[in-house]
Amino acid sequence: MSDPTSTAHERARAIEANVLQVIRGKDDAVRLALLALFARGHLLIEDVPGTGKTMLARAIACSCAADFRRLQCTQDLLPSDMTGVSVFDPREQTFSFRQGPVFTDILLADEINRATPRAQSALLECMEERQVSADGETYRLSELFFVVATQNPIELEGTFPLPEAQLDRFALQLRLGYPSVDELVEILEAQAAAHPIEGLGAVASREDLAAIHAAVPRVRLDRSLARYAALLVEATRESDEVVLGASPRAALWLARIARALAFMEGRDHVLPDDLQRVAPAVLEHRLVLAPRARLAGATATSVVERALEEVPVPLAPGEDPPPEPA
Repeated sequence: MSDPTSTAHERARAIEANVLQVIRGKDDAVRLALLALFARGHLLIEDVPGTGKTMLARAIACSCAADFRRLQCTQDLLPSDMTGVSVFDPREQTFSFRQGPVFTDILLADEINRATPRAQSALLECMEERQVSADGETYRLSELFFVVATQNPIELEGTFPLPEAQLDRFALQLRLGYPSVDELVEILEAQAAAHPIEGLGAVASREDLAAIHAAVPRVRLDRSLARYAALLVEATRESDEVVLGASPRAALWLARIARALAFMEGRDHVLPDDLQRVAPAVLEHRLVLAPRARLAGATATSVVERALEEVPVPLAPGEDPPPEPA
């Protein structure tokens, strides 16, 4: 790697190590969350209360010295409560735009499925275009804009499931899960006097994060691996168990997240293993299973696993083909 890329890689690993001081025992989940950030995507965390969803977003923001805002989604939340509203000044006899919480670097949309579809849709333009359109004007958001949305899969009363169009905007989805007994003991000891987030300092600047964003796309994705990603996505669409498979946007994010993983591993090129490791997190939340398949026990996880088993894996760049049988 060149010097600027090496520096960006060092900062990325420092951010990861810093976040792991707060989120104990969830190395894979933290890595996936940071891959979404470094690839300039957005993150959806679906898990039960108390597993550290909010704390993960806070730890990432603290580690990057980034602006952070939390938006608690409720049924009475209006789109303007997210994006902002024009306010009339009687003295100046003019309207001025008062920015909403989306004008930040990292936005935590907590319990997003409690917001009405109208309020949820206000985030679509923000997430895809990184801008807000209001009263005929367009306002640019931060170039670092990163949405961490959480939802509780258990509670159904007073919630509004995210539509497929919005789910497709999230680069990946993850679950933190419960810690093991040993990990929980470690958490109890770490928080005996104070929460680790209170003493967490920044290990990277906003400029460092921008440099990481610039470095990730420079990771090489061989044409054979691009085709492999496309075939994996196509396999989900051809499955008899789904009524809606992964979209072309899913293939784009599969490639981008794989590039981010290769970058985190210190490589300048993507390997087939990178695509395989991130495929479940990138693809599963985009699939809609057929009712008959669900009744038969099929899951989005099983559909993606089957695609990974059936699609031929190409050779890694520079890898020699296997010897011909004698």
